[in-house]
Amino acid sequence: MVVRSGQVCAALSIGVIMENNSLQQKIADAIANPKNMGEMEEPDAVGAVGSPNCGDMVRMWVKFKEENGKKVIDRATFQTFGCETAIAVASLATEMIKGKTIDEALALSGAELAQDLGPLPPMKIHCGQLVEGALRSALAPDLTTTAKPSHSSASGGNLFDQFAVNPAAAQKVKMVFLKEESSENSERLQ
Repeated sequence: MVVRSGQVCAALSIGVIMENNSLQQKIADAIANPKNMGEMEEPDAVGAVGSPNCGDMVRMWVKFKEENGKKVIDRATFQTFGCETAIAVASLATEMIKGKTIDEALALSGAELAQDLGPLPPMKIHCGQLVEGALRSALAPDLTTTAKPSHSSASGGNLFDQFAVNPAAAQKVKMVFLKEESSENSERLQ
């Protein structure tokens, strides 16, 4: 059997389309039935992260319990101002980290947190990184770079202020900004 390059390209294109459809279906399923969305009452830890590139923000709340003499994650919830992929990854991540120790959860990469969705396209990898950043901000706030929110005038503040400053937990929230990609990396991904 002789396979021509055009046939290989067509087969690869069909595979990419099928993979994208599968990803879109998994994201749609996660959006239709998000797990653990919303603010948690009396959390043990809160973390938030935002991306200046895309404007997405993720906030995560974590509650711990003692299990077999270890401190493990009992439950986690999230809020996001972001795209559907960020919502889907955050939803999956809150389920994935249940029962893990802090060190086990911190060892998870953005790709691992998003793995149940399948491989993310290059322009969506940052969604997993945002969720990873919010988790790290909650579990190891001393290891992250923080930004102080700026308070605006009588207008009630901007989105950043409203997201970052919760009067009930103002001392517990840290906002972490991911480093901007260099223009060379951005051009390579497009």
